[in-house]
Amino acid sequence: MSWTDERVSTLKKLWLDGLSASQIAKQLGGVTRNAVIGKVHRLGLSGRAAPSQPARPAFKAPRPARPAAQAMPSAPRRVTPVEAPTSSVPVASAPAPLPAFRHEEPGSATVLTLGAHMCKWPIGDPSTEGFTFCGRRSSEGPYCVEHARVAYQPQQTKKKGGATELARSLRRYI
Repeated sequence: MSWTDERVSTLKKLWLDGLSASQIAKQLGGVTRNAVIGKVHRLGLSGRAAPSQPARPAFKAPRPARPAAQAMPSAPRRVTPVEAPTSSVPVASAPAPLPAFRHEEPGSATVLTLGAHMCKWPIGDPSTEGFTFCGRRSSEGPYCVEHARVAYQPQQTKKKGGATELARSLRRYI
């Protein structure tokens, strides 16, 4: 439909009343929301008497203050190893010894205080209030030296058996 003088005056009235472009398009009929927006801009109708968005509360209650946490620990944390039960039966040597499980004390860094060169090793359950990160200085990568040893295992060396190893493994299937 074309923009008649009557439709333009209705558009101006509805726009200044604060209706949205889609609401105006429905009332006028035969035009799209984009056509209404284009006509409003061509007419230079930028101001509104009332906002088209719902009113928002002007005042927001402030959040309770959190206790200030230290960015870096003042002293190294003590990590106490949990001792495994001893056995009198000799155990075959494993290719790579696994690090013993260690019970760690809460760290000094939270999500809000973690920096670029701080250890990001999680300590505790993320769903609990006492969840923290290690927070010690990390030289390379995301973890400190101690936690990097746990996170990254050394690469295993491969046996150089060559053709004899291949022949031995194929004999099982022949």
